[in-house]
Amino acid sequence: MVNALAPLVVIAGPTGSGKSDLATALAETFRGEIVNCDSLQLYRYLNIGTAKTPEAERRGIPHHLFDILDPDQLFTAGDYSRLARASVKEIAGRGKLPIVTGGTGFYLRALLDGLFPGPVRNNELRARLAARPLSLHKLLRRFDPLAAVRIHANDTNKLIRAVEVCLLARRPITALHAEGSEPLEGFRVLKIGLDPPRAELVERLNHRCNKMFEAGLVAEVEQVLALGYPPTSKAFESIGYREALLYLNGELTLENAITETQTATRQYSKRQRTWFRREPDIMWLEAFGHLSQTMETANRHVQNLLNIS
Repeated sequence: MVNALAPLVVIAGPTGSGKSDLATALAETFRGEIVNCDSLQLYRYLNIGTAKTPEAERRGIPHHLFDILDPDQLFTAGDYSRLARASVKEIAGRGKLPIVTGGTGFYLRALLDGLFPGPVRNNELRARLAARPLSLHKLLRRFDPLAAVRIHANDTNKLIRAVEVCLLARRPITALHAEGSEPLEGFRVLKIGLDPPRAELVERLNHRCNKMFEAGLVAEVEQVLALGYPPTSKAFESIGYREALLYLNGELTLENAITETQTATRQYSKRQRTWFRREPDIMWLEAFGHLSQTMETANRHVQNLLNIS
């Protein structure tokens, strides 16, 4: 009996683990198309600091949800869920294999599990919360201890939204998440997680940060600013771009900018790993995605998904 559900592959894991390499290899082998699940690779003009796969290295494979936003545009997980669901359905409708890859765990959850119908944003309340960043995690621990465990104390944007929801709904945000989500329907999903050895990943991340600056990250920031986008643009809040701006403003030396980028990247990678380890039903491969053995193992999993003997 033929399974009526369309196949969908997800490749998750911390930054630097080789998700794009593996996604490209799988797409080439199984007639796939890649759907971005990285919140920064959505932005135009930001290429070096986001480790976006260059056009020349995409092997002619269609890539979706890349370069769709201007650097100053705001974009929510709800926006992502709507566009990504449309993309995977369109790809599957043409008989191709959608392969979702990226390290933004909340976007992936929004795609697969849906989002709760939370209260509309209240700009006045958000402004008051933003004015007291050091109190946000303490407030969330009081309103929703489970959410406080899941959201890092330095993740101001998520903390503001979580506290805002708790105050407006007068209920814990985790309770609302549990009640109101609408899961993606019509797909059977294979989730592959990459979790290479920690020491090797740290070394790779430190090297990659160095190469980003050597490749012209500061010049890339200058080019975006020259296009008229302000330094307060949402995209510039991200790791690497934030430090490059501080360097351009004379607040950091180049050496310190690189060191701070390396530290922030390592910390972010650790948070990603913690997030994805909580996700159910992930097939974990404890190696980098570009290695032949990883690709062979992933190929077998995809063959099973597609019922290919």
